[in-house]
Amino acid sequence: MPISGEIHERVAYPGGVPSGLPLVILLTGFTDAGSAVSGLIDHLSETTDPQPVLVFDNDMLLDYRARRPVLTFDQDHIAELKPARLELSLAHDALGRPFLLLAGYEPDFAWNAFADVVLDFAAEYEVSTVTWVHSIAMPVPHTRPIGVTASGNRAELTAAHSVWRPRTQVPGTAGHLLEYRFVQAERSVASFVLLVPHYLADTEYPDAVLTAAEKVMAATGLVLLTDALREKRAEYLERVDEQVRDNEELGQMVQTLEHRYDAYMSGLELEDEAPARFDEGSLPSADELAAELERFLATRPGGDEDKNGRI
Repeated sequence: MPISGEIHERVAYPGGVPSGLPLVILLTGFTDAGSAVSGLIDHLSETTDPQPVLVFDNDMLLDYRARRPVLTFDQDHIAELKPARLELSLAHDALGRPFLLLAGYEPDFAWNAFADVVLDFAAEYEVSTVTWVHSIAMPVPHTRPIGVTASGNRAELTAAHSVWRPRTQVPGTAGHLLEYRFVQAERSVASFVLLVPHYLADTEYPDAVLTAAEKVMAATGLVLLTDALREKRAEYLERVDEQVRDNEELGQMVQTLEHRYDAYMSGLELEDEAPARFDEGSLPSADELAAELERFLATRPGGDEDKNGRI
């Protein structure tokens, strides 16, 4: 797509933007397993009062046919239209400390121009650290902590948080491009890939959102409000566990995942380096697990379904 104008607009911020702040990057994309990124964006918009300082132009960066704006139709008229948003904002954590938040959709076009704008802004305001989070589906059980693959140039964070360190080729994202460019610019960068249970990847999984928030805090020293996320996680996992307990086939599937996960983690404790990959073996597929959950829910009596809800 040809770029004929600026892809962003600066917004005047009262008092100006302080220098030396951490930058947190949250871009929704095709790998947002468990809605980890989109969920954290929503949570931070409610709890950190982000005020835009850069607003990116949808007409330049967004493919409307692939990601259409959401509208509200009220009987005989369009009552509301909500366009997608990609903004770099000044936000504040629970202690009132400022940080920069780049949040919204992953651009469809002009990735290099987008990266140039973000890196130029980071250089202008001398950001202290760059942290970004995304998530992928993995054959792991929901009964174990969400694992992480860490990358960047902060060796202490990689050593402390990365449980899976593969050598592989994967489809790149705009977040990967920003990480690569920031490392080249010798900025302090940390990336966390959350390994979300593959049979819950298409749900809004509160544990993924909470884990994303925890990794951001670990990398930045920020304090984010997480009580609401913890409550949602407990309620969600209670519903999932009930469904698994009441269905023998589901229970066997989860046990298989647990055994393989525990064996993998035990191997990490014995080896200097992480194994190259999880041994999937004869693990059930995400579609098989999801289909079994759907069959289970469909056979529940109406009263129980209303009482317990769906995932």
